[in-house]
Amino acid sequence: MVPQTVINLGSAIKSLRIRGCANCLYRRFSIMPSGQKNLPTRYLGQPSPFTHPHLLRTGEVTPRLTQIEYALRRHKLLSLVQKEAKTLGASDHAIILLSHPTYYMTNDIPFTFHQNTNFLYLCGFQEPDSVLVLHSVPGMSLPSHKAVLFVPRRDQNRELWDGPRSGIDGAVALTGVDEAYNTEDFRQYMQKFKDEGWMLWYDNEPSIHSVLHTDYLQPLVDTKSESKNVVKPVRTLVQYLRLIKSDTEIELMKMAAKITSEAFCSTMISTKAPVNESYLYAKFDFECRAQGADLLAYPPVVAGGNRCNTLHYVKNNQLIKEGELVLLDGGCEYSGYVSDVTRVWPVSGRFTEPQSELYQAIHDIQKSCVSLCTPGISLDNIYAFMLNLLEQKLKDLGFLQEKCQNDVFRAVRKYCPHHVGHYLGMDVHDTPDIARSIALQPGMVVTIEPGIYIPEHDSSAPPRFRGIGIRIEDDVLITDEAPVILSADCPKELSEIEKIMNCR
Repeated sequence: MVPQTVINLGSAIKSLRIRGCANCLYRRFSIMPSGQKNLPTRYLGQPSPFTHPHLLRTGEVTPRLTQIEYALRRHKLLSLVQKEAKTLGASDHAIILLSHPTYYMTNDIPFTFHQNTNFLYLCGFQEPDSVLVLHSVPGMSLPSHKAVLFVPRRDQNRELWDGPRSGIDGAVALTGVDEAYNTEDFRQYMQKFKDEGWMLWYDNEPSIHSVLHTDYLQPLVDTKSESKNVVKPVRTLVQYLRLIKSDTEIELMKMAAKITSEAFCSTMISTKAPVNESYLYAKFDFECRAQGADLLAYPPVVAGGNRCNTLHYVKNNQLIKEGELVLLDGGCEYSGYVSDVTRVWPVSGRFTEPQSELYQAIHDIQKSCVSLCTPGISLDNIYAFMLNLLEQKLKDLGFLQEKCQNDVFRAVRKYCPHHVGHYLGMDVHDTPDIARSIALQPGMVVTIEPGIYIPEHDSSAPPRFRGIGIRIEDDVLITDEAPVILSADCPKELSEIEKIMNCR
């Protein structure tokens, strides 16, 4: 998906390391190796090893992610808070994260629920209207802490309509947190933190969590009150942790990219001109879900002809005619991790000469940019490199004639108005508060997506290229050695695309 502007928040922090044998970790986080031995033998509000043994093994909270990994994430977050505490002089801390609420498309008809990814990252709990609290324990220094979940009360009437809830016992057994209470108990539990000079780490965004914020948190974090509590945002600290993927997270992202690549191949093969964009949308969606994806990562762009030049075109309701290109920017979510891939192909099976010239130019630029994805370089560095390459390609193709250097730069930006890429993970535009100026590190995943867009009304462009839009996007894992293209199974060589199109 085409990246947008991010906030520059400075340089990256060093990745934390946790050392210790497995038995020490089990003792430290009060998790037995058998894991979840007291899991209720009934349906919970999300899949569990008991109800969905084909998806989860004993000890896993979400597919492939164990109670141990979630506990380590919480431990690392408290370690970051401890570093901040040294500069702020605070001794007692409480981190508060809210789940997403249920959103409604119309009266009594909810949208499909999707959890707040920062909340999900730290506990794996997938129900709405919940709160995670991580707080220091008196007499013990950070990162020692207590993890507490507040979850919706079990309610037979609501469960009749909406499905089962995990309740207190299910939340503890599934996630491995220390304690759980009903959501309405949160106010009383948090009285211990009120007006006592605690450092509260909370993202004060009432518009996103209106009910939970207004009913339970506003008295604690209202800066206009006389509370002695100091409130600091926690979002950026969580994003720094999310930036570096564990081995398990990388495997989940590889699977998301593999599913997406196969869906692209099937969608290309099914393309026969004339074809409606809505058909290709439905085909891509079906293939992703049929191969194990939970849902699409975002509304895909399925744009034919001149509509390729609308970067976030999502109407997907026009007819693509013989001789036109289709640009599909799509991805899927697999067990909480997403892919983001873009490909362009001719619906008639073969590129015209102008189409192939522009396609090959972007393909060359994209390959060069991917090769730069190594530790120490930044996405901003790669972006500057992309602009220089694009300038030369445009000149070679007959653009930018007789322009001064300032005009050339503006023209290049006009033909490619977006950045070269963005971070990828649990969200498509992942960790949005992390600046693209920081050095890439092993374990990061980024997209690389140069493009060129020439609207049909652009009188300054050579006539044969007008109405053509090209973008090529891959998901790239940063390693100590060469970059790994997670979406490598999705064909992008011009000859490969024409070959697969001729398999129809």
